[in-house]
Amino acid sequence: MAEETVEVVITPDGKVEVKVAGFAGTECLTATEALLRSLGGQVEEQTLTAEAYQDVEETRQHHTGT
Repeated sequence: MAEETVEVVITPDGKVEVKVAGFAGTECLTATEALLRSLGGQVEEQTLTAEAYQDVEETRQHHTGT
């Protein structure tokens, strides 16, 4: 498994971007929950990467045999 990282970037206009990597499935949401709350809790945009669907796809393939 890849190293789990959370990167926080504050842009010149004050926008906060949180990027995560190395988390399987939706563990990234759990890992950043407290951080997002401490930043005000308002999420304007959220994009999940392929890693977020990793466990779901593997589980489906295992159960369906495809």
